[in-house]
Amino acid sequence: MLSSFTFAASLRKLLPQAHQKTFLLAVSGGVDSMVLLDLCYQLQLSFEVAHVNYHLRNEDSNLDQTLVESWCEKNKIKFHLYDVSEKDEQPENSIENWAREIRYQFFKEILIKNNLDFIITAHHLNDQLETFMINLSKAAGLKGLKGIPAKTEFIIRPLLGFSREEVEVYAKYNHIEYREDYTNAENIFVRNKIRNQLTPLLNEINKDFLENFKKSISILKESKDFIDTQIDLIFKSLMREHSAFLILDRTKLAAQSDFVKYEIFSRFGFNNRTEIEKIFHAENGKSFKTNSHHIKIGREEIVIQSLEKEIKSEEFELNIIKTADFVILKMPDSSKFSEWKFDVNLIKLPLQLRPMETGDIFFPKDFNGKKKVSKFIKDEKLNIVERAAVRVLVDSDEQILGVFPLRQDRRFLKI
Repeated sequence: MLSSFTFAASLRKLLPQAHQKTFLLAVSGGVDSMVLLDLCYQLQLSFEVAHVNYHLRNEDSNLDQTLVESWCEKNKIKFHLYDVSEKDEQPENSIENWAREIRYQFFKEILIKNNLDFIITAHHLNDQLETFMINLSKAAGLKGLKGIPAKTEFIIRPLLGFSREEVEVYAKYNHIEYREDYTNAENIFVRNKIRNQLTPLLNEINKDFLENFKKSISILKESKDFIDTQIDLIFKSLMREHSAFLILDRTKLAAQSDFVKYEIFSRFGFNNRTEIEKIFHAENGKSFKTNSHHIKIGREEIVIQSLEKEIKSEEFELNIIKTADFVILKMPDSSKFSEWKFDVNLIKLPLQLRPMETGDIFFPKDFNGKKKVSKFIKDEKLNIVERAAVRVLVDSDEQILGVFPLRQDRRFLKI
């Protein structure tokens, strides 16, 4: 049963040195969060309180705020309020997601501004079941089925192991004042339908259903953690790191099972198995995008880059020596040539590197005739990383002096 003792044990399991940390409690005014508030107060934790007034239930929303604010004032706890207004642009649908984004953004801002360690939310075992059922209906895989995490980098949920009934019993016997959200009884949202219709039926079928579910979710979490460890090992065996992106061995990855492919690519925002399969049938140069990553396909490699990091071609500092007869360009180690020599009378300094442009043509040294720069690069059969480093070398008159660092233009050699 839920008590100060069992709550303290749950908290210590998540955070052994909880009394040395500072917290922000997310408190709505409902029974779950008001019980959480009382438990943290009884344990004499160092915490502040955050409340969001969405104004979705008219005066009821204001009464929720008054309850939480009054409790904090009475107990000398710092209170933070986010008052939702027209600027927050409430959508016609997806209100739950909209509300969630608002409150977690607010919580994170307070956490940073006030130098607090963790957010504590009042999610309990019934919330865990509802999330499980929603994810099950969406084919969310093991990641979704292991449910709400008890601890993340900035959030802890010490009530996850306790049922709503246990929370309500604690509230009754400890005379906890709270407010009931009448919309919880309305079966408008999927979560409410699960709470009001499905959960009672499951408990009727098996009185120990919630306790058994708690054990099952623990097993699923352990299974997922084990799988993640194995996927990490496989991933590392296929990967090379670059300063701006990851490079995967396309052939070795293609030989893995569909499950391994899914587990790897889902880390980069690919959650559709059909889309993942397209990656392995894509032509060289094809690219794919998710909300978080950009994937480019090479002959032998797959390059993955975060959209937060703009991929830039590797830049080289031009090392130029000018003599009476020559302009000598010292080449980087990645080039097969140690230097390029140009007739000083045929070019005009300064030299610069620029990206390839459509229609660029040059006359490659040791080749006959002219060649499109794009065709030359293609014929060189470069991988994506090497291709990203290629630049066109031009002088101040925009004459193309070579495809850097691959091949010099023969027109500017000293005869």
